[in-house]
Amino acid sequence: MRVFGRGTWPAGLVAVTVAAGLTACTGGGKSVDEGAKACSKGTYTWAGIRHTEKLTALADPISFAKKTEHYSAHLKPVGDTVYRPKVTGVPAGATATGVIKVLGAHLKVEEPLADPSEVERPSEDEYFETTEDLEGAYYSWAYISLVDADFTYTCGSEQPVKGHVLTWETTGSGFLPCDSDPTDVATGRTAARETCPDGSKATKGA
Repeated sequence: MRVFGRGTWPAGLVAVTVAAGLTACTGGGKSVDEGAKACSKGTYTWAGIRHTEKLTALADPISFAKKTEHYSAHLKPVGDTVYRPKVTGVPAGATATGVIKVLGAHLKVEEPLADPSEVERPSEDEYFETTEDLEGAYYSWAYISLVDADFTYTCGSEQPVKGHVLTWETTGSGFLPCDSDPTDVATGRTAARETCPDGSKATKGA
């Protein structure tokens, strides 16, 4: 059985020096080369970083009267929300992908944050498979770990640019017994409340 979770980081206001090539801005009457050179040490200041976990799919209640060695849980979509990474206020000469990469570097993520080419949409063909010995009641779900943040980009004497990033860190799924301790994954606790029998250990304090 497995559950993919996410880490947490403190929200704050932090300036990050950006490597040349990730950003650029125009420089009034300067030439293109002069403008790029002036912007090579621009900084992003991040504020209001928020991490939100959303339940995207949920299996019907699962119960095994006798030991079973294999099971495929059908995960049904929860809602019809389509998730797409988005960046508003992209600095001149930069790209949405580049801004998201800078945020990922600031958060020190192990895997790159989702870029604008990625889309997460509800699917009727999502399953979670396990080959472990199973007996009793279980619950299964899928989720997405969103991250959004405000930024201010400062480049030389240019007017600071303000913007916002919405993307995600991970998508994942889980399959756990209802008689186990409540999971530390927020959406998993919601799934347990929704599908485990009343009084199950997994729902205690969830």
